[in-house]
Amino acid sequence: MANFFPKWTDGIPLKLVICAGVAGAGVVGGVWYYFTPKYTRVGYMPTQPVPYSHAVHVGQLGMDCRYCHSFIEVASHANIASTQVCMACHTQIRATSPKLDAVRESWKTGRPVNWVRVHKLPDFVYFNHAVHVNRGVGCFSCHGAVNGMQTVWQDQPQSMAWCLACHRAPENFLRPPDQVFNMMWMPAAGGSQRETGGKFQKAWEVKPPLTCGGCHR
Repeated sequence: MANFFPKWTDGIPLKLVICAGVAGAGVVGGVWYYFTPKYTRVGYMPTQPVPYSHAVHVGQLGMDCRYCHSFIEVASHANIASTQVCMACHTQIRATSPKLDAVRESWKTGRPVNWVRVHKLPDFVYFNHAVHVNRGVGCFSCHGAVNGMQTVWQDQPQSMAWCLACHRAPENFLRPPDQVFNMMWMPAAGGSQRETGGKFQKAWEVKPPLTCGGCHR
């Protein structure tokens, strides 16, 4: 009996399998490359209930990070300013501004302002904020030039690969302890970040963990 299909069709199943494999590999590769914090989190800039400008408060007025984030040197988690901290200034400054309605409402009712969290690590990651700050990791390294942000966004991916890059070479990020909160700090003329950071790494015996147990406890 003669074949109903021409002979060249015999190779179609193999070609379909190869095409499906290539397409599947492309999809997996695209997801692996693009569905990472570098692409899905960097630039995240949620709308906040109060249009608070770091560019004004930090960049123009020169407020220290610790005035609002008062526990970052002693606590494992960074805190945000309470309503009382905001009203310490804003009972006198722009006390009737409509931009501060949510703050005044919080002040009257005792209910906190519903700030939208920008930086959030997965629950399975252990991170101690105070440890990093007290060993010379500047705010700039993780949060970017906050002093120029009208609205805060996520500046760095804060992924495992990103964290390990610092743990493997901390000298590229460490700075003098009195410059941790200075967004504009640069190594002294003639020096380099690696040289300056290396000095502090040696003096403080900074040896960040590289094993899984260091961050996944």
